[in-house]
Amino acid sequence: MKVRGILMKAKGLIQIYTGNGKGKTTAALGLALRAAGRDKRILIVQFMKKWDYGELHSIKKIPQITIKTFGTKDFVYKGKAKEIDFQEARRAFTEGAEGAFSGEYDIVIFDELNVALDFGLLEIEEVVNFLKDKPEEVEIIITGRNAPSELVELADLVTEMQEIKHPFQKGVNARIGIEY
Repeated sequence: MKVRGILMKAKGLIQIYTGNGKGKTTAALGLALRAAGRDKRILIVQFMKKWDYGELHSIKKIPQITIKTFGTKDFVYKGKAKEIDFQEARRAFTEGAEGAFSGEYDIVIFDELNVALDFGLLEIEEVVNFLKDKPEEVEIIITGRNAPSELVELADLVTEMQEIKHPFQKGVNARIGIEY
């Protein structure tokens, strides 16, 4: 079915938002908000994010969006991850992959998956295999710095956020409702 030239039941693509600039998660959340407005069902799985982010409060009010956070309240340092960090990354990936295959969701967002891969919390081969086998109709969104070349190659859309200037450089700390 087409509406104004737009195919309504399109093939699900793979999108990546990466780079050192601000806005990767925000772009994914914007896409989720747009999709919810069209009655799409969205699962957001957040890696390494157990803090009190503002989006958690807003998303609870949107019935088409389910968000699940994984990790601990401790910061994870590359090369110094604890066993719990590996376990939480595994739980997050499993939740997202199962959600994609469940038939319940049109879009699955893997927020900060690139970072989990960069930190070695998951094996790239498993993620690549999942992406190659994902249900055709499910859109997959992956965020986080340092997107691996293997994922970039598989993706249909890759956007790199580039930091030009950031308030942190002037000593401005993260602000409630803006950065978190």
